[in-house]
Amino acid sequence: MKKSDEKGEMIMGKTDKSAMPFDNHDSRIKYYELLLERDLEGIPVFPLPEGYRFVFYREGERDHWIDIERSAREFTDYEEGLKAWNRYYGGHESELTGRMVFVENAQGEKVATATAYYDVTGRDQSGDGWLHWVAVRRQYQGRGLSKPLISHVFALMRRLGYTHAKIPTQTTTWVACKIYLDFGFTPLPENALNSRDGWRIVKALTDHRALDSFDAACAAEIVGGEQDAER
Repeated sequence: MKKSDEKGEMIMGKTDKSAMPFDNHDSRIKYYELLLERDLEGIPVFPLPEGYRFVFYREGERDHWIDIERSAREFTDYEEGLKAWNRYYGGHESELTGRMVFVENAQGEKVATATAYYDVTGRDQSGDGWLHWVAVRRQYQGRGLSKPLISHVFALMRRLGYTHAKIPTQTTTWVACKIYLDFGFTPLPENALNSRDGWRIVKALTDHRALDSFDAACAAEIVGGEQDAER
């Protein structure tokens, strides 16, 4: 299989002889919820490229977060971003000053974000840390920011007292899923069963060795409408 950098266009090779490029955030891919996990000990560390720095969220920076997520195509408009903010962080902004991280460029522009958080649904009673809303501005993707950001937030989780982490993601952001697999995360066993076809899609798009137990989906199984899949 061929793939580019973190921007994520690739060409199907093993499952389809025809060229089929996919973006790193591609709504054409059938949607399945995916959930990964691993212990936080021994997480690889990646330094930021020169000219960038990490900063914490400060009061009033909600719209910076929404703008980054919109640029990364997580949201179609500001209202959708505001709804997500209110669901995950509304009323808890004081916590974010020690949990939400931004990457700033040399001009002080916020270009990426991720958060060391927890499961807001209350379904996960394990006390594990959850990696939330990793996003890089579209024009800054492919510059080597995502892995340093993710490893930095995992280190933050450890400082916050977490020893195990979970990552919610989805098939439509398959490149991010590949990065998490590169960090040594693996499908949560229950999710591997309930979203098996989703993992088969990721296997087809990435051919990642961590998914050797899954057979790759064929092209007809990858493209299509949204699917309901429980984690």
